[in-house]
Amino acid sequence: MTCSDYFYRLLVRRDYSAYELTQKAKEKGFEPSEITEALEELQSQDYQSDTRFVESMITSYQGKYGKAVIKRKCREKGISADVFEQIWESQTEGEETGELDALKAKVMRKYKIDNFQIRDPKIKAKIWSYLQYRGFNPSEILAQWQREQDEGKE
Repeated sequence: MTCSDYFYRLLVRRDYSAYELTQKAKEKGFEPSEITEALEELQSQDYQSDTRFVESMITSYQGKYGKAVIKRKCREKGISADVFEQIWESQTEGEETGELDALKAKVMRKYKIDNFQIRDPKIKAKIWSYLQYRGFNPSEILAQWQREQDEGKE
């Protein structure tokens, strides 16, 4: 089996970053020159694209996780921070507000709160941890939700 054939077999199942394909080919014992040649062939035919890979990662994880977690997952797959940032900006224009509304509703249901004037420090700490674990910036999000709530009262 050639390196190209191996890559085709992998890419049939799911998208891989160029870094992941390179690592898998090295584990299989292919020569670096053969790996590079096969990757260039795949990329010229648009069978492998790091841009498309990042777009699918953002699409599948957005709403469940924040930017920091998604960026870390992409970095683990060999995607540079510059590529991630560029695609993040182009893909998330105007989409974040709807997803933050869904997250807000989920937090309110999960912690049984009806506003973000949270008096109980334990609940506030739990919400903080919940948001932080998922890669969101808790102080920014809670402040935004507080502002939205205050604007709604007026």
